[in-house]
Amino acid sequence: MLRRLLLRHARRLHYSSSFSSALPLSSPTFAVFGANTGVGKTLVSAGLAASLLRSHAASPSAVLYLKPLQTGFPDDSDAGFLYRRVPALLRPSHAAHLAASIDTLSPAPSVETQSPSREEAAFSYDGEGEAVRKLLACRTLYAWREAVSPHLAAEREGMAVEDAHVRSLLAACLVEGENLGKGEGDVWKLVETAGGVASPGPSGTLQCDLYRQFRLPTILVGDGRLGGISCTLSAYETLLLRGYDVSAVILEDHGLSNNKFLLSYLRNRVPVLVLPPIPEDPSDDLTDWFSESSSVFGLLEDALRSFHLTRIQRLNSMQRKSKDLLWWPFTQHNLVPVDCVTVIDSRCGESFSAYKVKDNKMMMIPQFDACASWWTQGPDSKLQIELARDMGYAAARYGHVMFPENAHEPALRCAELLLGGIGKDWASRVYYSDNGSTAIEIALKMAFRKFSLDRGILLDSDKSIITNGRNIQLKVLALKGSYHGDTLGAMEAQAPSAYTSFLQQPWYSGRGLFLDPPTVFIKNGTCTLSLPQAIQNCHLSPGDKCFPSLAEVFCKTRDSSSAADLYSTYISQQLSEYSLSSNTEHIAALIIEPVIQGAGGMHMIDPLFQRVLVHECRDRKIPVIFDEVFTGFWRLGVEVTVCFRVARLLT
Repeated sequence: MLRRLLLRHARRLHYSSSFSSALPLSSPTFAVFGANTGVGKTLVSAGLAASLLRSHAASPSAVLYLKPLQTGFPDDSDAGFLYRRVPALLRPSHAAHLAASIDTLSPAPSVETQSPSREEAAFSYDGEGEAVRKLLACRTLYAWREAVSPHLAAEREGMAVEDAHVRSLLAACLVEGENLGKGEGDVWKLVETAGGVASPGPSGTLQCDLYRQFRLPTILVGDGRLGGISCTLSAYETLLLRGYDVSAVILEDHGLSNNKFLLSYLRNRVPVLVLPPIPEDPSDDLTDWFSESSSVFGLLEDALRSFHLTRIQRLNSMQRKSKDLLWWPFTQHNLVPVDCVTVIDSRCGESFSAYKVKDNKMMMIPQFDACASWWTQGPDSKLQIELARDMGYAAARYGHVMFPENAHEPALRCAELLLGGIGKDWASRVYYSDNGSTAIEIALKMAFRKFSLDRGILLDSDKSIITNGRNIQLKVLALKGSYHGDTLGAMEAQAPSAYTSFLQQPWYSGRGLFLDPPTVFIKNGTCTLSLPQAIQNCHLSPGDKCFPSLAEVFCKTRDSSSAADLYSTYISQQLSEYSLSSNTEHIAALIIEPVIQGAGGMHMIDPLFQRVLVHECRDRKIPVIFDEVFTGFWRLGVEVTVCFRVARLLT
């Protein structure tokens, strides 16, 4: 029955999203990773479980041990080891009752009939005081017969398992496991991985990536053997690179003092504990070893409790502290209640992991990042890891390098990729900026310089710039509803709006001509043009105003339509009237957001209008700037730049 319920819950989670369940945080949950295979992960899990259940206090009342991937089953069953050995290790000084169970949820066909899917046992311990009730639940999620890496076992035994299924079933077990204590105390949950940190799962995904969405605090079982320092540090840094928190390192003593070096290298940031040597005699039931190691497992338990409590305290304080200490952009702080502050623990791909307290229950809730963190978050979870790796490599290789008159491989390679991709056939150089608003201001400077040189406003003589003495003012041509950044110059290049009000920008004057553009809206499956007031009374045929699909809105055959003629006449008239109004003011640059105005209200501009606008400006030798912060990263289905915000300058 339990097996069917968990599998049904897992399927529901899988089909609703790849990881959509809220994970409880009230009770401690830890992942057990190993620096390599054969370093003693299961012994650590068993010793820690025994230490937890040995307590005379009512909390913790239960330990849930989960082994998501098991090979060599049933001869090798880590869940079976805990199920058999932990009850024998308790020997509490107080009276206690222990209920133990073991489940195998999804065995491969080759092992499904070789071992019962569920067993239960009860144990009583004599001692002082009223007996406390404890529970040990051991579960294997997926099991294969052959003792090889899960990806090989899955291939050879014909039971492939998708990553999403593994995560969904694990999430279901973690959620259901919260009920094991029946409200009488904490339920500690231990998730033991297979092999090493970077060992493949059944699909071939590395396990450190497979479980990354959960970002469980980690116990790293290190390697105390010769060469173990390198293995342990490699595993440690692999976990850190993926955003895991390593709560403790524990390893077997082989007489090489690996623990001392690790503690020194890690600068005491992580507790490093050492276990006595494990007997090599296979007939040894390890009772004496566990007894000798009990004090070490007690220290591990203390370290994990401290880690968990510190984490919870910090998460609980972040809403209030952020209100007191942070100054958020685009926010009226007095309108944000403390309990509306979203505390983000991490992100994986398109979703945050947000800390919430609901009905007095603490939990981590996946929260879809619907605005892609202001349109800058493109990578999925796999690319996120690649970016972390590449950024770590660049930081380790270069640190910070002053750029003028210097060259380094990342900058040069990125320039080559941009010029060979989005810049092919029109761009010859790349200028790097550190943020979006500054990129816009750089593009404006370049456009103004180009316009001035072309018009003779500036004379380049012997590399010195000489003005011709006229009182020249250079302005931009832009669209109403546009948004190009928050620095002073970028705000001057956009039409009056809430972003340019006196409270936001007291110096704002609006240095440009701002056209009211036609937009496109979709109603009942039909795309319809909405014309600005200036040309509303102009006649357009129904075929030029309504379209059955977006593809027809973008179709280049519209370039010869009556709408194109109307747009051309309107733009030319506006530019001519502006140029006649002053001899000293010049439209020196066009700046537009291609197709979609994001911050201005999610308006879709008629792409035909923008094509005509660009054509009219290029005919007048007015440089064109495309602000692609919202439409980059192939968001409109075509290749555009892959920078945070790029100002593309066409001249």
